[in-house]
Amino acid sequence: MSEQARAQVLISGRVQGVFFRAHTRDQARARGLKGWVKNLPDGRVAAVFEGKRSAIEDMIGWCHKGPPYASVDEVLVNWQPYQGDLDDFRIAY
Repeated sequence: MSEQARAQVLISGRVQGVFFRAHTRDQARARGLKGWVKNLPDGRVAAVFEGKRSAIEDMIGWCHKGPPYASVDEVLVNWQPYQGDLDDFRIAY
């Protein structure tokens, strides 16, 4: 298993209007991950995390809880091959 990985994540619940994206950005950067996070029209939050697999797994664990005012119902993870095409972690619009 490669140490570098990429995961596409969909988070549902009360995850919009609770600073989920800003907290996700800060948490991902603290773990040295690259990628993006954005709100979806259906009320979910989507994110892509790329970096060390162990850091991504830790980040996914955080996504199950989220920031203080969030209420996460479900986290779907799609593991993908590492691409190395991201240079920072940002909020996408």
